[in-house]
Parts: sequence; structure tokens; C-alpha cells
Amino acid sequence: MDSFHDVRFPTSISFGATGGPERRVEIVALTSGREKRNLRFAHSRRHFDAGTGVRSLADLHEIVAFFEARRGSYHGFRFRDPFDMKSCAPDAAPAPDDQALGTGDGARADFQLVKRYGEGGDAYERPIRKPVAGTVRVAVDGVERAAPAQFSVDHATGIVTFAPGAVPAPGALVSAGFAFDIAARFDTERIAISLSAFKAGQIPSIPVIEIEP
Repeated sequence: MDSFHDVRFPTSISFGATGGPERRVEIVALTSGREKRNLRFAHSRRHFDAGTGVRSLADLHEIVAFFEARRGSYHGFRFRDPFDMKSCAPDAAPAPDDQALGTGDGARADFQLVKRYGEGGDAYERPIRKPVAGTVRVAVDGVERAAPAQFSVDHATGIVTFAPGAVPAPGALVSAGFAFDIAARFDTERIAISLSAFKAGQIPSIPVIEIEP
């Protein structure tokens, strides 16, 4: 993606952000009284207000500096979703068998990191593009592989690549565990701050929106 800075929005502030995923659904009421629903996009999009994570004047200063360095909404950045940032439950540690990535065929070396929501045919498979360096664990048929000798990870795309000689055999299940960020940008052209209002308890609005990496 053009105009992306591979830096993370201040984590201490993002952990206090409010927000979550958005789904765009077109709903048409039919004359029969039924509804016709169409999903506009295959993937959800996350929106946050990072202003709720600001606790001090130092936080405000850090946000302004980060906003200026990104040229406002021009450059994207990494953002830590405070509610959904691991391949596992929030209070667990990523394990190499958390998420199935696919099945080997003896020749395929590249596997996209994904996270599934739900079970069976109704499960939503979300591509993970911004894994956190040093957190990705990979297994083949339940046996953990070693990095970088047996696999590498592109932290800009979330693609796991097996080294020659370590490519999964036909029928072998490839799985992974990881922590991850999302690609995001500021969803505003300006940040309006009043020191008197902030000291009185008024929280500034700092909208952040997920982007396609």
C-alpha cells in the first residue's frame, strides 16, 4: 500500500480506545414483507476513537506529534486493536495450532496468516496482514517449525514462507499463532484540542479507521 509508515500508534493510548468492526449491509424491504440483504464488502472494517485513551497532557502531546509525522490522514500506520489482537483469546498466549492456514501439497511454500470467527461453513476468515515481529509460531501437522531455518514471515503482508526442504508435504495441516496489528489512518483532517476543556474532563475526539494494507 502506498503512503504507509510501519510504525505503531502509541499503544498505551490505543488500549483505551473505543470502537470495533463495522459491516456494511444493504437491506431492501420487499413487498412481501421479507427483506433482501446484501453484504457490500467481504471483510469488516474497524473504526476507533483513540481520544478515550488519552489520560494526560503528555498523551495529547504524543498524539499531536504522531499526527504531524503521519501528515494527518495521508500516511497509514499500525494500530493495536485493544479488543482483538491475537490469534487466540485475549488472556492467552499465541500457540502454533491456534489458526489453520491451509493444507500442504508438497510444492506450496506460501501461506497467508488468517484468523477465523465462528465455526464450520459460516466461519468468517479474516486475512491478517500486519503480524507483530517475533510473535508468529508455525506448526505442520502439530509439530512446531523453527524460524528462520524452516520458515520466514513477511510482516508487511502476513505471508508465511517455508524454506526449501521444509515445504509442507501433501495433506499436511499448516497452522499458526500470532499477535497482530491492523493497518489504519487518522479519519480526520484536524485534531481540535482545548486545554481548558481537557482539564475539565472533556475528551478530544481522535477518529482512526482501518485501511486495506
